[in-house]
Amino acid sequence: MRRSPLLAVVTALLSGVLVAPTAAHRADAAPTAFVHPGVTVSQGQLDFARAEVQAGAQPWKAAYDQMTASKYADLNRTPKPRATVECGSYSNPDYGCTGEREDAIAAYTDALAWYITRDARYAQKAIQIMDAWSATITSHTNSNAPLQTGWAGSSWPKAAEIIKYTYTGGWANSGRFATMLRNVYLPVVIKGSNSNGNWELTMMEAAVGISVFLEDKTSYDTAMAKFRTRTAAYVYLSSDGSLPKTVPSQNLDTRDKIVNYWQGQPTFVTGLTQETCRDFVHTGYGISSISHVAETSRIQGQDLYGTDVGERLRQALGFQSKYQRGEAVPSWLCGGSLNLGLGPVTEVGYNALHNRLGIAMTNTQALTEAQRPAGSNNLFVAWETLTHGDNPN
Repeated sequence: MRRSPLLAVVTALLSGVLVAPTAAHRADAAPTAFVHPGVTVSQGQLDFARAEVQAGAQPWKAAYDQMTASKYADLNRTPKPRATVECGSYSNPDYGCTGEREDAIAAYTDALAWYITRDARYAQKAIQIMDAWSATITSHTNSNAPLQTGWAGSSWPKAAEIIKYTYTGGWANSGRFATMLRNVYLPVVIKGSNSNGNWELTMMEAAVGISVFLEDKTSYDTAMAKFRTRTAAYVYLSSDGSLPKTVPSQNLDTRDKIVNYWQGQPTFVTGLTQETCRDFVHTGYGISSISHVAETSRIQGQDLYGTDVGERLRQALGFQSKYQRGEAVPSWLCGGSLNLGLGPVTEVGYNALHNRLGIAMTNTQALTEAQRPAGSNNLFVAWETLTHGDNPN
């Protein structure tokens, strides 16, 4: 189930991950044929989780129980779609923002519950929620509209992939749902954002997931290219040089501009993120989206974990995890004070890098195991101990 680092390197070399990419086999290019279900969680991962839950094995059974006890798995849930979802800064005003995000998570939760139990009521509830929104929503407005579109747009395709490709009871309005993703969500998220990095990373997560569901290779490639650029500009590695990489469109062309964008942090060390000195909550959003896109890409046949994306993810997880666990904060880091609260965001990256590739991740492992079962951040992360905890697939 676990591979040695040497085997991982050999495998990566044979697959072309660590060699110079060719035009036909770039590590960030759309696959020749998309794999379904294939957004963040694969058929093999679903089968593993189902078998472990049915066997009563831990931590998966506890994770499943946590999920089904949540409000998101309530079979009496009534979706609350709106034609226009209006979200201001920090979702104030909140006209449909919380409702949309939570309905999207609920649809994904029900899809997972369907797969594990084969209880058709869960599949039908997921369909009811997705149908309600696809029949209603036309736009997002106000200052947080791009981020809101990314948050909800990250959960919708995860739910839709499972239902469309595993539920045999039929989904008559799946085409209308696809049209919603194509017309309401994709045009917004594919543009990206020059705000804090977690915005664009979440938006690219949504764009990649939607592209898989729509089998849209052009959008997939566009989103992946922006994702690679933003990831490199979000997590610092010493190999980047004296200053972090930047996104060209942001015109961060002086040290002062870069330091200001990095929340006033003048010292750059491997694993630091652009939002570490803001707070760990938003940093966790960024890290989570990096792991989700990398996982989707792996399922689609192009493994980014053997590229700088994987190294940045590993270092970001380790750096943040040690302070989240209580290590003293040095005076040079964020003025000696950190706002903690990383959230349930470590399972996907930890499983990929430690369990599959055999990389030691002491702090990330300790934090991950202490936080199990990982729940939901009520925005776009949900139930990742169940789907990815020590999952060999």
